[in-house]
Amino acid sequence: MKPSAATADTPSIRTTVWSASALRKLQLDDTNQAPVIDKDCASPMSPDLDVWDAWPLADPGGMPVEWQGGELWFALAVPREADPEQRHHMARIHHFHRRGDRFQHIARTLPEGLSPGAREWSGSAKLEDGVVTLYFTAAGRKGDRKLTYHQRIFSTQSTLTETGEFSAWSEPAEIIEADGDIYRPADENEGEAGKIKAFRDPSYFRDKDGANFVLFTGSSACQPSAHDGVIGIAAEAQDGQFGLLPPLVQATEVNNELERPHIVEHAGALYLFWSTQRGVFAPGIEAPTGMYGATSKSIEGPWTLLNGHGLVIANPAERPTQAYSWWVLPDLTVTSFVDYWGPEEPEKPEIESRRARFGGTFAPFLRIALDGNRSRLVLG
Repeated sequence: MKPSAATADTPSIRTTVWSASALRKLQLDDTNQAPVIDKDCASPMSPDLDVWDAWPLADPGGMPVEWQGGELWFALAVPREADPEQRHHMARIHHFHRRGDRFQHIARTLPEGLSPGAREWSGSAKLEDGVVTLYFTAAGRKGDRKLTYHQRIFSTQSTLTETGEFSAWSEPAEIIEADGDIYRPADENEGEAGKIKAFRDPSYFRDKDGANFVLFTGSSACQPSAHDGVIGIAAEAQDGQFGLLPPLVQATEVNNELERPHIVEHAGALYLFWSTQRGVFAPGIEAPTGMYGATSKSIEGPWTLLNGHGLVIANPAERPTQAYSWWVLPDLTVTSFVDYWGPEEPEKPEIESRRARFGGTFAPFLRIALDGNRSRLVLG
């Protein structure tokens, strides 16, 4: 499938600016600070795997589908190594069986060599008419001899067999492509976490009129800077091709990475959520690692920042890096993964300390409540 330009019948997007002045209104309190994750909840789900960035197999409305008495979930995973920071350079998509709050590892999802990338980064998954569509990020390029930060967005399809296994996956198709006018290509050969440019994290969304969209984490081509993160969007045309639209949210001179954006419909409104880390805000902006959000009556926008500043869930002040990569389900429960949950240990070597503090597992689910342009954590 060849990516295409947006057509005249696609929505007219009114981009919302996430500003430093809005973030100055932010205050941490019991409506937005997650509970502390203790050692028991940070225990690895598997002694062999680090797991992060999870999403469910969902129906077109985003609701996880029933599967073998539970649900089928996907997440990035790698064998547990000495330094958890190296996981991004080896990431592959795996799938898991969720029953209640427990996840059981099943297998790596895509066969070796199918992905056009050297690694597989985050995405989303839809089940419709018996067909599974997996949207994912191809990071690097197949056959790379050195680490690069190239990012491209693909989809591939399969079916679930009666025994719950996937049939053969189709050849991945690049469904959208950075144009260099609205969105910067993510084609850097070198970089470091938090500073690289983005074209990743595809998230499928279907609106009430049946229109199909893919959201993604992007970087601005028309306002490039060290901090030029945007939430991008592409619309599917009648011929099945996706065309790029202007961003839903842009954070020029505010934030470099608005990660894993996704939309949930609730009480007649749309709610847009994304994750970001304290270290990717522009100098002078103090804001926590957390999940942020905005609301609108339609995909066109404008999007109103929740709570006036956007923050929905922050890590607790005493554990500022304990969790990351939040994903809201239609019932307003929220998943994430346990990141660096423990206190720093300066007496240990740096890598050893990181390993001891890193969870690499599914975090306890949280729940939020939404009322117009306000949100709050539901605790207890």
